[in-house]
Amino acid sequence: MTRKSARIIMVLLILLGAGAAAALVVTALGQNVSYFRTPTEIASGVYPEKINGRGIRLGGLVEKGSILRQGSALSFKVTDLKTTLPVHYEGIAPDLFREEQGVIAEGKMDDAGVFQAAVLLAKHDEKYMPPEIAKELKAAGHPQEPPETK
Repeated sequence: MTRKSARIIMVLLILLGAGAAAALVVTALGQNVSYFRTPTEIASGVYPEKINGRGIRLGGLVEKGSILRQGSALSFKVTDLKTTLPVHYEGIAPDLFREEQGVIAEGKMDDAGVFQAAVLLAKHDEKYMPPEIAKELKAAGHPQEPPETK
């Protein structure tokens, strides 16, 4: 084997190894991606997480007058001003969690149509939100400015 053919084989092996490593990284990242979904998207029933059993990130606004606390259980509704979904969460709510504020809930839909949240995040700033949710809220006529705090 000549030096030139040995060098070509070495380069091909390095490229093959780098390609395999890149494929593993992409596969691992793809399995852990959790996209934000609006209540309208989740209510439609067509979203990839439902098919492969992964958790969903529900994003929207906490509907006014919908918060119900019973011990450590918290029930409320999340809306994108088109569709409203009931949410159930067991645990301590974030300090910034309140009505008419942005919320991110990570979990799964149950058979009764209630979103069972395992993680609850309150958004501290309404000026930023995921583009998908901002688009849905804007289409529904929600103002872009944060609601007045009481």
